[in-house]
Amino acid sequence: MDGVVSVKNMSVDIDRFVADGFVKLETDAHRAPGDAARALLWQRIGLSPDDPSGWREPVVWTADLTGEGPFGELSRSPHLRRALDAVAGPGGWAPRGALGNMPIRFPGVEPADDRGWHIDASVARPDGSWAVSGRPETLLLLVLMSEVGDDDAPTRIRVGSHRDAARVLGDRVLDPFEAGPLLDEASKERPVAYATGLPGDMYVVHPLTVHAADVHRGTRPRFMAQAPVFLTSPVTPNGPNALARALQP
Repeated sequence: MDGVVSVKNMSVDIDRFVADGFVKLETDAHRAPGDAARALLWQRIGLSPDDPSGWREPVVWTADLTGEGPFGELSRSPHLRRALDAVAGPGGWAPRGALGNMPIRFPGVEPADDRGWHIDASVARPDGSWAVSGRPETLLLLVLMSEVGDDDAPTRIRVGSHRDAARVLGDRVLDPFEAGPLLDEASKERPVAYATGLPGDMYVVHPLTVHAADVHRGTRPRFMAQAPVFLTSPVTPNGPNALARALQP
């Protein structure tokens, strides 16, 4: 997994985050809540890990909006807090109480047409819609809630692509669908890393890092949350934290 920074002692390698645009967090403290979160999601979506005949859709979407039980344990983890402080600076981000949207990807069915290279919308417009910008106001948190290997539809990440996105977007605010092809073309020569790991592993991703879903080639469903972490000020190249340093030449 070229480009993945594994942080087991929660001492974040900021230089690698600046260069690669993401960091992986691993700790045994997240294993139990990761497993418990997956068990709760099976109940919520009304399917069973023991009955693949019910897995008829390539993606089932659900969400955690309340921070219930294990979801709250993960979103309020002290290990995650220390990592976010290292990346965004103490006071540079707003604590989350929930894990947000959760796309659950299933094997053995025709894949969904949702695998384009993109960055997540991170700027709120006055009309309530969301857009992408070179001055993002959120960063991206991926939380695994199942074991994810190379064949289990891991999120694909273009290593170092945050610099390409910053160059292409500048100060512009664009519709995500309009920006997608521009970002794909600008970052297509970058090496690809895969968001693999064990339940409870997390990826803190720079908001301008280009990423995409993958085809499910395995046999076990992939459970993951993708949550925006709101920043207290937009990311700019002259800012005081690692998010800003990552945009500097």
